[in-house]
Amino acid sequence: MSFSNLGLSEKVLAAVAATGYTNPTPIQEQAIPHVLARRDVLGIAQTGTGKTAAFVLPMLTILEKGRARARMPRTLILEPTRELAAQVKENFDRYGAGQKLNVALLIGGVSFGDQDAKLTRGVDVLIATPGRLLDHTERGGLLLTGVELLVIDEADRMLDMGFIPDIERICKLVPFTRQTLFFTATMPSEIRRITEAFLHNPQKVEVSRPATAAVTVTQSQVPAGREPHEKRELLRRLLREAKDLKNAIIFCNRKREVAVVHKSLQKHGFSVGALHGDMDQPARMAALDQFRKGELPLLVASDVAARGLDIPEVSHVFNFDVPHHPDDYVHRIGRTGRAGRTGTAISIVTPLDQKSMAAIEKLIGQSIPRAEGDYEVQAESSERSERQREPRGRERSRGGRGKASRGHEKRGEARHASEARQPSETRLASEPRKADPRKASRQRPDASSVPSIGRPEPRRPRHEPDSEPADHSHLPAFLLRPVRTPAGA
Repeated sequence: MSFSNLGLSEKVLAAVAATGYTNPTPIQEQAIPHVLARRDVLGIAQTGTGKTAAFVLPMLTILEKGRARARMPRTLILEPTRELAAQVKENFDRYGAGQKLNVALLIGGVSFGDQDAKLTRGVDVLIATPGRLLDHTERGGLLLTGVELLVIDEADRMLDMGFIPDIERICKLVPFTRQTLFFTATMPSEIRRITEAFLHNPQKVEVSRPATAAVTVTQSQVPAGREPHEKRELLRRLLREAKDLKNAIIFCNRKREVAVVHKSLQKHGFSVGALHGDMDQPARMAALDQFRKGELPLLVASDVAARGLDIPEVSHVFNFDVPHHPDDYVHRIGRTGRAGRTGTAISIVTPLDQKSMAAIEKLIGQSIPRAEGDYEVQAESSERSERQREPRGRERSRGGRGKASRGHEKRGEARHASEARQPSETRLASEPRKADPRKASRQRPDASSVPSIGRPEPRRPRHEPDSEPADHSHLPAFLLRPVRTPAGA
């Protein structure tokens, strides 16, 4: 079936043909007619199957009739992240080039005043993240009573990010008679409850089982040691040895880990960018643009880049950290193998990640094979060599109490042995005189009689002088005093 059989307008068909697409994907083929019939739709499909175009194309056809009013948008699209919102706007700019539609983007990190000015001129399509949208409505600069069509994209991601209370508030602000479209790749029980509350007799479009990985993605796992430096070393080796690597996204669980891996790869000569939630919006968009254009072949990112980003020709995905939630794994590897292309997804797995990997395999319904090669042997030997290096490192950090003290002990033993080989008269000359009990308390103990505790022994002359030799007795004075026995005892 071609796009011309779906009921789209001539302007939309011309825009689709200009982009080079001829046949719709299964989700587009099944969802577009129901959207044009003004029915509620619940769309469930894998990532990378064209869900965005499944609601953008029919919306453009519907919006050809009518006119927007100031501060009252005609349609509303909710996205979980700024990047997804910006990407949807790019789709409207591409397919709606022949139409005079006003499209506004309400996201954080952008001037509030500029957004308010666009709303004042009237908006046909409003694309927003929930937080910034509620900011505008609470200030009185936005009315949602004119919304005819509401789209909630990546609904499961909304749940993960804690947006469900905001979604419920927004759904109460729009008219009850609106048309609602839900699109998601996974279907947790909480999302099912939301769909039952806000969708009216929806048409369910499910082109694949929820939470399944695309068959075009080759998955594998590589064992690694427990230490972070071992994982980084293994990552660099995988990047150097990867076959047909054009570009890659490297996912980490935490924003701090993104910064560490990014800095490590830069230090070792890789051309790489970073993307996480703490970056300001211009820096995030710049990193994405450089990655899309091929200026940066590698992108280290948190899960902010795991949902819905459409970068068609990503050849590889590396999970530097195994995700804690199995659903995130499906979305991460969905960044490659898009639009029928082949892709590769490699996960670096430590012994602590075995439980998470088992949950992922249970969710996707298949086992993830181990990569061929000596990666496991390398991880074990690296961990073993690290354990061997650790004691020496601790001794050096304590000021040389290990090897240095053992050297002093050996030199002290050799000195005592040489003194034992001296002639008897020499030894007698060097022996101390009988100790004086009154002087014993003022004399320091003999250094040779004190066991070494890591300190170098003080150097002393080989022979004591004949006159007034020093008393080096280590005994305290009270033990040297004569014992007096009482009379008659």
